[in-house]
Amino acid sequence: MTEPNLFLLLVTGIFIGAASGYLGSFMVLKRMSLVGDALSHVALPGVAIALVFHISPMIGAMAALTFATIGVWYLEQTSSVYPEALVGVFFTASLALGILLTPEPELLESLFGSMEKITLVDGLVAIWVSIAILIMTKMISKQIVLGAISEELAQSVGISGRKINLLYLLLVGIVVALGVKYVGTLLMGALVIIPAVSAKNISKSMNQYYLFSIVFGVLSTLVGAVIAHSYQLSTGPVVVLTSIVIFCITFVVMRMRRQKNAI
Repeated sequence: MTEPNLFLLLVTGIFIGAASGYLGSFMVLKRMSLVGDALSHVALPGVAIALVFHISPMIGAMAALTFATIGVWYLEQTSSVYPEALVGVFFTASLALGILLTPEPELLESLFGSMEKITLVDGLVAIWVSIAILIMTKMISKQIVLGAISEELAQSVGISGRKINLLYLLLVGIVVALGVKYVGTLLMGALVIIPAVSAKNISKSMNQYYLFSIVFGVLSTLVGAVIAHSYQLSTGPVVVLTSIVIFCITFVVMRMRRQKNAI
Protein backbone atom coordinates (compact mmCIF):
# COMPACT_ATOMS: atom_id res chain seq x y z
CA MET A 1 0.00 0.00 0.00
CA THR A 2 1.38 3.43 -0.92
CA GLU A 3 1.45 6.32 1.49
CA PRO A 4 -1.17 8.40 -0.42
CA ASN A 5 -3.54 5.43 -0.22
CA LEU A 6 -2.91 5.06 3.50
CA PHE A 7 -3.52 8.78 3.98
CA LEU A 8 -6.86 8.51 2.14
CA LEU A 9 -7.88 5.53 4.25
CA LEU A 10 -7.04 7.34 7.48
CA VAL A 11 -9.01 10.42 6.41
CA THR A 12 -11.92 8.16 5.44
CA GLY A 13 -11.79 6.53 8.85
CA ILE A 14 -11.75 9.92 10.57
CA PHE A 15 -14.98 11.02 8.89
CA ILE A 16 -16.72 7.66 9.36
CA GLY A 17 -15.69 7.67 13.02
CA ALA A 18 -16.95 11.23 13.51
CA ALA A 19 -20.32 10.51 11.92
CA SER A 20 -20.68 7.22 13.82
CA GLY A 21 -19.83 8.83 17.15
CA TYR A 22 -22.25 11.73 16.65
CA LEU A 23 -25.13 9.48 15.59
CA GLY A 24 -24.32 7.09 18.43
CA SER A 25 -24.63 9.85 21.02
CA PHE A 26 -28.34 10.13 20.24
CA MET A 27 -28.77 6.37 20.09
CA VAL A 28 -27.47 6.10 23.67
CA LEU A 29 -29.79 8.92 24.76
CA LYS A 30 -32.74 7.13 23.15
CA ARG A 31 -31.71 3.85 24.83
CA MET A 32 -31.45 2.13 21.45
CA SER A 33 -27.90 0.78 21.76
CA LEU A 34 -28.90 -2.81 20.99
CA VAL A 35 -30.90 -1.63 17.99
CA GLY A 36 -27.83 0.12 16.59
CA ASP A 37 -25.68 -2.96 17.06
CA ALA A 38 -28.21 -5.28 15.45
CA LEU A 39 -28.75 -2.99 12.47
CA SER A 40 -25.11 -3.40 11.47
CA HIS A 41 -25.63 -7.12 10.89
CA VAL A 42 -28.53 -6.47 8.52
CA ALA A 43 -25.97 -5.20 5.99
CA LEU A 44 -24.47 -8.66 5.44
CA PRO A 45 -27.02 -10.00 2.90
CA GLY A 46 -26.65 -6.80 0.89
CA VAL A 47 -22.88 -7.16 0.92
CA ALA A 48 -23.18 -10.80 -0.13
CA ILE A 49 -25.45 -10.01 -3.08
CA ALA A 50 -23.16 -7.15 -4.14
CA LEU A 51 -20.13 -9.48 -4.10
CA VAL A 52 -21.96 -12.07 -6.19
CA PHE A 53 -22.79 -9.45 -8.85
CA HIS A 54 -19.36 -7.78 -8.58
CA ILE A 55 -20.61 -4.37 -7.46
CA SER A 56 -19.52 -2.24 -4.51
CA PRO A 57 -20.38 -3.87 -1.15
CA MET A 58 -21.17 -0.38 0.12
CA ILE A 59 -24.07 -0.13 -2.33
CA GLY A 60 -25.39 -3.55 -1.34
CA ALA A 61 -25.12 -2.76 2.36
CA MET A 62 -26.90 0.55 1.91
CA ALA A 63 -29.77 -1.06 0.00
CA ALA A 64 -30.21 -3.81 2.61
CA LEU A 65 -30.04 -1.38 5.53
CA THR A 66 -32.50 1.04 3.91
CA PHE A 67 -34.98 -1.78 3.32
CA ALA A 68 -34.57 -3.11 6.87
CA THR A 69 -34.79 0.34 8.48
CA ILE A 70 -38.01 1.22 6.69
CA GLY A 71 -39.38 -2.23 7.50
CA VAL A 72 -38.57 -1.96 11.21
CA TRP A 73 -39.96 1.59 11.35
CA TYR A 74 -43.18 0.54 9.63
CA LEU A 75 -43.70 -2.48 11.87
CA GLU A 76 -42.95 -0.33 14.92
CA GLN A 77 -45.79 1.99 13.94
CA THR A 78 -48.28 -0.78 13.14
CA SER A 79 -47.33 -3.55 15.57
CA SER A 80 -47.42 -3.96 19.32
CA VAL A 81 -44.01 -5.68 19.26
CA TYR A 82 -41.13 -3.64 20.72
CA PRO A 83 -38.57 -2.22 18.23
CA GLU A 84 -35.75 -4.20 19.87
CA ALA A 85 -37.61 -7.44 19.22
CA LEU A 86 -38.33 -6.48 15.62
CA VAL A 87 -34.70 -5.63 14.96
CA GLY A 88 -33.73 -8.91 16.61
CA VAL A 89 -35.87 -10.77 14.05
CA PHE A 90 -34.25 -8.86 11.18
CA PHE A 91 -30.82 -9.43 12.72
CA THR A 92 -31.02 -13.20 13.05
CA ALA A 93 -32.61 -13.68 9.64
CA SER A 94 -30.13 -11.33 7.93
CA LEU A 95 -27.08 -12.83 9.60
CA ALA A 96 -28.08 -16.38 8.63
CA LEU A 97 -28.95 -15.38 5.07
CA GLY A 98 -25.80 -13.30 4.68
CA ILE A 99 -23.49 -16.09 5.85
CA LEU A 100 -25.13 -18.50 3.40
CA LEU A 101 -24.88 -16.08 0.47
CA THR A 102 -21.44 -14.54 1.04
CA PRO A 103 -18.69 -16.26 -0.98
CA GLU A 104 -16.37 -18.03 1.48
CA PRO A 105 -13.15 -16.18 0.49
CA GLU A 106 -14.83 -12.81 1.22
CA LEU A 107 -16.74 -13.87 4.35
CA LEU A 108 -14.11 -12.83 6.90
CA GLU A 109 -13.57 -9.50 5.16
CA SER A 110 -17.32 -8.84 5.13
CA LEU A 111 -17.63 -9.65 8.82
CA PHE A 112 -14.52 -7.88 10.13
CA GLY A 113 -13.55 -5.36 7.46
CA SER A 114 -10.47 -4.86 5.31
CA MET A 115 -9.48 -1.26 4.71
CA GLU A 116 -7.04 -2.33 1.98
CA LYS A 117 -10.04 -3.07 -0.24
CA ILE A 118 -11.32 0.52 -0.04
CA THR A 119 -10.92 2.23 -3.43
CA LEU A 120 -10.41 5.92 -4.11
CA VAL A 121 -14.08 6.25 -5.10
CA ASP A 122 -15.20 4.43 -1.94
CA GLY A 123 -13.11 6.75 0.21
CA LEU A 124 -14.30 9.97 -1.41
CA VAL A 125 -17.94 8.88 -1.28
CA ALA A 126 -17.59 7.92 2.39
CA ILE A 127 -16.00 11.28 3.25
CA TRP A 128 -18.65 13.41 1.55
CA VAL A 129 -21.58 11.33 2.74
CA SER A 130 -20.19 11.41 6.30
CA ILE A 131 -20.07 15.21 6.11
CA ALA A 132 -23.69 15.25 4.92
CA ILE A 133 -24.69 12.93 7.79
CA LEU A 134 -23.01 15.22 10.34
CA ILE A 135 -24.84 18.24 8.94
CA MET A 136 -28.25 16.52 8.78
CA THR A 137 -27.87 15.07 12.27
CA LYS A 138 -27.03 18.53 13.62
CA MET A 139 -30.14 19.93 11.92
CA ILE A 140 -32.48 17.42 13.60
CA SER A 141 -30.57 17.07 16.88
CA LYS A 142 -33.00 19.15 18.97
CA GLN A 143 -35.98 17.19 17.64
CA ILE A 144 -34.27 13.89 18.43
CA VAL A 145 -33.47 14.95 22.00
CA LEU A 146 -36.97 16.31 22.59
CA GLY A 147 -38.48 13.09 21.25
CA ALA A 148 -36.19 11.05 23.51
CA ILE A 149 -37.41 13.03 26.54
CA SER A 150 -41.10 12.83 25.66
CA GLU A 151 -42.78 12.02 22.35
CA GLU A 152 -45.98 13.68 23.62
CA LEU A 153 -44.07 16.89 24.32
CA ALA A 154 -42.47 16.75 20.88
CA GLN A 155 -45.87 16.35 19.25
CA SER A 156 -47.28 19.26 21.27
CA VAL A 157 -44.74 21.63 19.68
CA GLY A 158 -45.36 20.30 16.18
CA ILE A 159 -42.51 17.80 15.86
CA SER A 160 -43.38 14.56 14.09
CA GLY A 161 -41.56 11.96 16.14
CA ARG A 162 -42.26 9.23 13.61
CA LYS A 163 -40.69 11.09 10.70
CA ILE A 164 -37.69 12.16 12.79
CA ASN A 165 -37.17 8.58 14.00
CA LEU A 166 -37.30 7.28 10.42
CA LEU A 167 -34.83 9.89 9.19
CA TYR A 168 -32.53 9.20 12.13
CA LEU A 169 -32.57 5.42 11.60
CA LEU A 170 -31.88 5.93 7.90
CA LEU A 171 -28.84 8.04 8.79
CA VAL A 172 -27.63 5.27 11.10
CA GLY A 173 -28.13 2.74 8.30
CA ILE A 174 -26.14 4.89 5.88
CA VAL A 175 -23.19 5.36 8.23
CA VAL A 176 -23.14 1.62 8.94
CA ALA A 177 -23.03 0.98 5.18
CA LEU A 178 -20.14 3.43 4.82
CA GLY A 179 -18.16 1.59 7.48
CA VAL A 180 -18.73 -1.93 6.19
CA LYS A 181 -15.37 -2.15 4.39
CA TYR A 182 -13.59 -0.35 7.20
CA VAL A 183 -14.85 -2.21 10.27
CA GLY A 184 -17.05 -5.00 8.88
CA THR A 185 -20.72 -5.80 9.29
CA LEU A 186 -20.25 -7.74 12.52
CA LEU A 187 -18.49 -4.94 14.40
CA MET A 188 -19.72 -1.68 12.85
CA GLY A 189 -22.46 -1.36 15.45
CA ALA A 190 -19.80 -1.14 18.15
CA LEU A 191 -18.30 1.93 16.46
CA VAL A 192 -21.69 3.63 16.69
CA ILE A 193 -22.23 2.79 20.36
CA ILE A 194 -18.92 2.57 22.27
CA PRO A 195 -17.58 6.11 21.59
CA ALA A 196 -20.88 7.58 22.78
CA VAL A 197 -20.89 5.46 25.95
CA SER A 198 -17.29 6.51 26.60
CA ALA A 199 -18.25 10.15 26.17
CA LYS A 200 -21.14 9.74 28.58
CA ASN A 201 -18.67 8.63 31.28
CA ILE A 202 -16.80 11.93 31.41
CA SER A 203 -19.09 14.59 29.92
CA LYS A 204 -20.38 17.39 32.14
CA SER A 205 -22.74 18.91 29.58
CA MET A 206 -24.60 17.94 26.42
CA ASN A 207 -22.18 19.87 24.21
CA GLN A 208 -19.25 18.03 25.80
CA TYR A 209 -21.11 14.76 25.30
CA TYR A 210 -21.56 15.37 21.56
CA LEU A 211 -17.98 16.58 21.15
CA PHE A 212 -16.40 13.68 23.04
CA SER A 213 -18.56 11.20 21.11
CA ILE A 214 -17.14 12.55 17.86
CA VAL A 215 -13.57 12.72 19.20
CA PHE A 216 -13.65 9.16 20.54
CA GLY A 217 -15.13 7.89 17.27
CA VAL A 218 -12.31 9.56 15.37
CA LEU A 219 -9.63 8.27 17.75
CA SER A 220 -10.99 4.73 17.55
CA THR A 221 -10.82 4.59 13.76
CA LEU A 222 -7.58 6.53 13.42
CA VAL A 223 -5.52 4.71 16.06
CA GLY A 224 -7.11 1.35 15.24
CA ALA A 225 -6.39 1.72 11.52
CA VAL A 226 -2.77 2.67 12.11
CA ILE A 227 -2.22 -0.32 14.40
CA ALA A 228 -3.99 -2.69 12.02
CA HIS A 229 -1.95 -1.45 9.06
CA SER A 230 1.34 -1.59 10.97
CA TYR A 231 0.87 -5.17 12.14
CA GLN A 232 -1.15 -6.49 9.16
CA LEU A 233 -4.24 -7.21 11.29
CA SER A 234 -7.95 -7.14 10.47
CA THR A 235 -9.13 -3.55 10.75
CA GLY A 236 -12.49 -4.11 12.42
CA PRO A 237 -11.41 -5.95 15.58
CA VAL A 238 -8.50 -3.54 16.17
CA VAL A 239 -10.74 -0.47 15.78
CA VAL A 240 -13.29 -1.91 18.19
CA LEU A 241 -10.64 -2.94 20.72
CA THR A 242 -9.22 0.59 20.52
CA SER A 243 -12.66 2.02 21.29
CA ILE A 244 -12.97 -0.38 24.24
CA VAL A 245 -9.60 0.79 25.61
CA ILE A 246 -10.89 4.37 25.39
CA PHE A 247 -14.06 3.29 27.21
CA CYS A 248 -12.01 1.68 30.00
CA ILE A 249 -9.94 4.84 30.41
CA THR A 250 -13.05 7.04 30.63
CA PHE A 251 -14.65 4.60 33.07
CA VAL A 252 -11.63 4.86 35.37
CA VAL A 253 -11.73 8.66 35.11
CA MET A 254 -15.43 8.63 36.00
CA ARG A 255 -14.84 6.43 39.06
CA MET A 256 -11.96 8.64 40.24
CA ARG A 257 -14.16 11.72 39.92
CA ARG A 258 -16.92 10.10 41.95
CA GLN A 259 -14.50 9.03 44.66
CA LYS A 260 -13.02 12.51 44.80
CA ASN A 261 -16.47 14.11 45.08
CA ALA A 262 -17.44 11.64 47.80
CA ILE A 263 -14.52 12.70 49.99
